Amino acid sequence: MKQLFLASLLGSTIALCTAAMAAGTDLKALEDAARKEGAVNSVGMPDAWANWKETWEDLASKYGLKHMDTDMSSAQEVAKFEAEKDNASADIGDVGAAFGPIATAKGVTQPYKPSTWDQVPAWAKDKDGHWALAYTGTIAFIINKQLVKEADMPKTWHDLEKGKYKVAIGDVGTAAQAANGVLAAAIAYKGDEKNLEPGLQLFTKLAQQKRLSLANPTIQTLEKGEVEVGVVWDFNGLSYREQIDPKRFEVLIPADGSVISGYTTIINKYAKNPNAAKLTREYIFSDAGQTNLARGNARPIRAEHLKLPADVQAKLLPNAQYKAAQPIKDAAAWEATSKKLPQMWQEQVIIEME
Repeated sequence: MKQLFLASLLGSTIALCTAAMAAGTDLKALEDAARKEGAVNSVGMPDAWANWKETWEDLASKYGLKHMDTDMSSAQEVAKFEAEKDNASADIGDVGAAFGPIATAKGVTQPYKPSTWDQVPAWAKDKDGHWALAYTGTIAFIINKQLVKEADMPKTWHDLEKGKYKVAIGDVGTAAQAANGVLAAAIAYKGDEKNLEPGLQLFTKLAQQKRLSLANPTIQTLEKGEVEVGVVWDFNGLSYREQIDPKRFEVLIPADGSVISGYTTIINKYAKNPNAAKLTREYIFSDAGQTNLARGNARPIRAEHLKLPADVQAKLLPNAQYKAAQPIKDAAAWEATSKKLPQMWQEQVIIEME
């Protein structure tokens, strides 16, 4: 269901403790309780996504936690927590940003604020600690430098209007990445979650110019040279570039606006191993856990507070590129608008390609 990719640790408790430790967090007691449970079972946190593999290995070697994951979508994770209740097989899950509040509203989560809580932006966490984004995704461009001349390389959404290349965004009707791409374009043209029209107008113009590609910007289409400029999450673009050929592609955040979303852990209210689940979240938000995520091309939520190893920092885009990117400000409005988007896309954009 998911796809994405530490250095040595200083010692079990030391690795968890940072300058931002929250008052009242007894990490030693939490570690002892987690060790007694001896296991943590996750959903939607497979080895290959966001480099969870190294985090599970660290939790096993440092705290003796055995681990098993069942990969599934965000909606399936929440449904599983709700359906199993006291017969819970999962302790913790990783879901898209929109599903953190949904899970909390359904009453299937329990709170835990890691010791680095104060370094998590307010927009990226539940005030009571039921959910908090550990890493983000921001809409970016991935550009095939073999097909697009450097002088023509787009740095902004406005640049797309005057290019000669084709732009691939994917299936807006089914892919969250593509839908967020339209929102990001709308933001660059002074639209918002309630008003996607400015973004739709840009893609309508591209369709009229016969420059809107119907290719889905995936690792396969990029490798085959079927995509000149693609609209993707930054972590996908960076991962694709790394896997295919770093010299062949440029990945950048459009400088006139973009949208930030991300993923949050949710701890099962009915977890059989609640302390192990809390220790897992603690570790994910520690410097070491955040570095693991960065190794997987995921942008850690505490990126501005981390001193990453040079080779890991090189996997990420510079912080300065994110200045014009903004988180979703009105989640309810975006949920409503995104449901209407497929029909608007079909009626305004796709019709221009026929």
